Amino acid sequence: MSKTTNALLFKFLMTLVFAVIAFSLIGGNAFKWVFLVAVLGTVVDYLVGDLFILPQVGNLIASAINGVLAALIAFLTSMAIPAFVTRAFPLVVFGILIAVGEYFFHQYLLKTEEVEP
Repeated sequence: MSKTTNALLFKFLMTLVFAVIAFSLIGGNAFKWVFLVAVLGTVVDYLVGDLFILPQVGNLIASAINGVLAALIAFLTSMAIPAFVTRAFPLVVFGILIAVGEYFFHQYLLKTEEVEP
């Protein structure tokens, strides 16, 4: 597998673990909806956060934006799918976990030349 594929797989698994913590363990949601949030969060955070925002503003701000974006995606998912219920605390936990994880993920992206940041 290419380094970009490995990076995306890692990003998805990181997002999935954080979504399970926030929305399944804390929020009590079914895994299928948590999985959907992880997929949507990975795709949008990579396309918007990693490819567009990160090169423009740098790691720290991009990580914070990715955290807010991931929480927004989860919130919009809860608006679109009534079976996926979330509250403020799980959203904040998810956003913070994503922001911290993205900070370290971005460091890897910026160091590795074969991966598109």
